[in-house]
Amino acid sequence: MSTRVFAINPGSTSTKIALFEDESCLFSKNVAHDASELAKYADMPAQLPYRRDMILQLLRENDISLEGVDVFVGRGGGLVNIEGGVYAIDELVLEHARTCANGVVHPATLGPQLADEFARRFGAKAMVVNPPDTDEFQDLARMTGLKGVYRISHLHALNLKETAIRHSREVLGKRYEDCSLIVCHIGGGISVSAHRKGKMVDGSDIVGGDGPMAPTRCGSVPVYGLLDYMEREKADVKTLRNLATRTGGFVNHIGISDAVELTRRASDGDEYAAMLWNTMIYQIEKAIGAMAVVLKGQAEGILLGGGMVHSEDLVRQITESCSWIAPVSAYPGEFEMEAMAAGAIRVLNGEEELKTYTGKKIFDGFAFAK
Repeated sequence: MSTRVFAINPGSTSTKIALFEDESCLFSKNVAHDASELAKYADMPAQLPYRRDMILQLLRENDISLEGVDVFVGRGGGLVNIEGGVYAIDELVLEHARTCANGVVHPATLGPQLADEFARRFGAKAMVVNPPDTDEFQDLARMTGLKGVYRISHLHALNLKETAIRHSREVLGKRYEDCSLIVCHIGGGISVSAHRKGKMVDGSDIVGGDGPMAPTRCGSVPVYGLLDYMEREKADVKTLRNLATRTGGFVNHIGISDAVELTRRASDGDEYAAMLWNTMIYQIEKAIGAMAVVLKGQAEGILLGGGMVHSEDLVRQITESCSWIAPVSAYPGEFEMEAMAAGAIRVLNGEEELKTYTGKKIFDGFAFAK
């Protein structure tokens, strides 16, 4: 018997939706939201009726019915750091999504709320799959040289884990839980992660200004250099936070975030653009090397996903530098919608356990260091 899943992924100015029957996508659309319309709402939860009605309108226009959908899956924003997996949407999940319990105000917090509304309306189950704050770091990955400052897992967990699951099954012929892989998401943000036996045991904290430089992110920066920058530019804490996630990287250097435009300028002889492009790739390669050490040289593959993996030059450079570690495989684009559907299907097929969200952080510091 087939399974129908409707996936909902809210973004800053759009909401991605997709209807699946088993692993086949029957309908997919990006519901655009006018920024001026969204600005009318006092906070994120207030946007919910507007986004819901826009989705329903689009479905009606395309003669798509949600009757018979078994599971509605929403992007799991707002939840505290927890182990990866598939979680039932219950009242605690909804409360934490509404109140942004993880401290991050992002449209993804509307994912569980929208999934719950649709599930109630159509008599189905509601779930989230590998939420943004999925945290499976090993203890050695957490501590830093400053007491009370820890490395936190902020990664593209949904796409990273789905890429690893697919590669394990389709290329290695094994279960993800039996594999050791280095998995990268290379897009507007860049995540480089080590996966051992079904867990992301280490990776770059892309919200915390860690890891490779990205189009809109500064990545790791020398502390003294950052202090000098603050004095020179008269930068405050808010400015630094933005440099870590929105205004760093290519944007800070030359005012653009489009990697295609950057590479075009580089091919036209722009030395600055070429240096930025090659430096970003170099830093990704260094991060891959670090994850190879985390896996003690046992990596079975290096997987590259995300929008920038459409670049043949990027894939070529990383392959030339890193293929001695393990075979390099490119998966251009992302599997976020497919990942949400696949997680729900695994649960319904009995291949994976449906988890209950406790609301308790999986890591909140070491007891011996308090």
